[in-house]
Amino acid sequence: MQVLAYPKKKKTTIKLKKRPEGLSECQHYLPSKQTTLCFYPVYCRIAHTAMQHYDSSVAFLGTWGRFQLIVFFLLCSTILPNGSGSFSLVFVTDTPQHRCRIPKANLSQEWWEVAVPLEVVDGELQASRCRRYRLDVLRNLSAGGLLPGRDVNLSSLEQEDCVDGWVYGTEIYQSTVVSQFDLVCTQRWKQPLTATIFFLGVLVGSFFSGVLADRFGRKPVLFATIIIQAVFSVAQIAAPSWEVFSVLLFCSGLGNISNYVSCYVLGTEILTGNTRVVYSSTGVCLGYTLGYMTLPLFAYFLRSWKTLLLAVGLPGLFYIPLWWILPESPMWLLSQGRVTEAEAIVRKAAKMNRVVAPEKIFADSKWHADEGRPVERYTVLDLMKKRSIALMTVLLCWVWFTLSVCYYGLSLNTSQLHSNPYISCFLSAVVEVPAYLSCSLAIRFLPRRLALVAVFLTVGLALFFIQLVPQSILGLAVALEMLGKFGATAGTSLLFAFTAELYPTGLRNTGSGICVMVSRTGSCIAPFLIQLNIYFKYLPYITLGTLAMLSIVTMLFLPESFRRPLPETLEQMQKRQSLTCLSRGKTFKSTVIESPL
Repeated sequence: MQVLAYPKKKKTTIKLKKRPEGLSECQHYLPSKQTTLCFYPVYCRIAHTAMQHYDSSVAFLGTWGRFQLIVFFLLCSTILPNGSGSFSLVFVTDTPQHRCRIPKANLSQEWWEVAVPLEVVDGELQASRCRRYRLDVLRNLSAGGLLPGRDVNLSSLEQEDCVDGWVYGTEIYQSTVVSQFDLVCTQRWKQPLTATIFFLGVLVGSFFSGVLADRFGRKPVLFATIIIQAVFSVAQIAAPSWEVFSVLLFCSGLGNISNYVSCYVLGTEILTGNTRVVYSSTGVCLGYTLGYMTLPLFAYFLRSWKTLLLAVGLPGLFYIPLWWILPESPMWLLSQGRVTEAEAIVRKAAKMNRVVAPEKIFADSKWHADEGRPVERYTVLDLMKKRSIALMTVLLCWVWFTLSVCYYGLSLNTSQLHSNPYISCFLSAVVEVPAYLSCSLAIRFLPRRLALVAVFLTVGLALFFIQLVPQSILGLAVALEMLGKFGATAGTSLLFAFTAELYPTGLRNTGSGICVMVSRTGSCIAPFLIQLNIYFKYLPYITLGTLAMLSIVTMLFLPESFRRPLPETLEQMQKRQSLTCLSRGKTFKSTVIESPL
């Protein structure tokens, strides 16, 4: 990808895919599933011209000086708790092996051992998890000296629910939220709802984090949400009931997404040039993945859900001292008219990088040069006025929804993959690294529709083939699911760039934001979709694979955008025809400012 920077006025003409107006290069090429607000007002309210002015004003700092390295790595480190916190539910809400509790009072050993009936599950005979033989009947038979199986046919005995509670296995976990609050049998619906409540918190946080960051600044919101995420994660261990736990989990979801977005925005506004591109497209993604990879390590050594939440939540408080190290966004300060404070931050950065700052860093005229220029404004209703645009938005929402369901469904299902859920979770995290790297290459060289069709084909076929794998080759089934996770991760990253390229400038933020909001509903549904394995073991895979294959058909009706000029108005957008499936776009010339670095 070409690096676009603006420190000089030397122009050159090169072959380059035109970048969307109003979006920086880091937003346009952002391969991250989590950066839901890169299209939201929190970042996009700062005009693209303002970013150009800022880049040119601070060009004397360079791009990879000591100041940039400190900001880069410290901000990436604050992403770690997001990766571990988002998927801690894999272990915290997992359902251990369980059966009805059988009191031994007035019951012989022979009758106590057979008090739980056997039932066929996935072709295997297992002890029932939710039923037992009536104890009053068993006690009478035991008192009469009768023996089970010899004197009494067990199949003829009445059964009852687990009125005395359950006994949970401790081979994998010492305890989980499920065993703590008995979320099994008739209360089993609460187990997937727990994860849904967390993602609802993420959804709500997506709405408010941008507004708060615009009003109070990037840095205060970043550290406030870090504390919120840490405090509410730790507070969950003291919850006296599932209802209280769910409320605290919802608040933790609010802090989780707000923390991530504030960190992303702060870094992209402080850093410039190639540093900004690397940070937004790779740094935050790998920081999130690294946190995800540490989760199974913590869970392996901390088998209780309470100690695991402590290990995931408490590290967030260790970031509080960074308040005195990380600066506020100079761009946000300039947008608020606080030029003196912005210059003070840049002069401190110049001192750290051992460069000399000019006497006047930010010229006031630059920040008001575009005022009064007529701007074509759109609203969300404009997406529905034209049939073609409304249809394209619906199709994009479907694609976003499918990828979100697949990504979170496969991520949350890792505890069911293998006899060792810790290994499965680690593999699920590791596979995201090559997915991000391959996505970066695909964005540069492949047509969007071709890349996304390949992604959906990979996901669909991998998930369909899982049911054909014999039980004796469990490793192959795990490998196929990891291949599906690879495709879902890469596809979500590709979709950010594709969506931004389809909408005109005035509707780009609105259209992309709607698509991402719809995708959040997919993450809320994913926990319940996994529960379809109650009816048939492979039904979740069949469902996800079917959604992926249907999305291939959807892609045929969307226009190609690779190496094509981006629409500036609704009229230009309507003129863009959907070409033949998988066609490659033409190369257009674009005049850009050459970077001296």
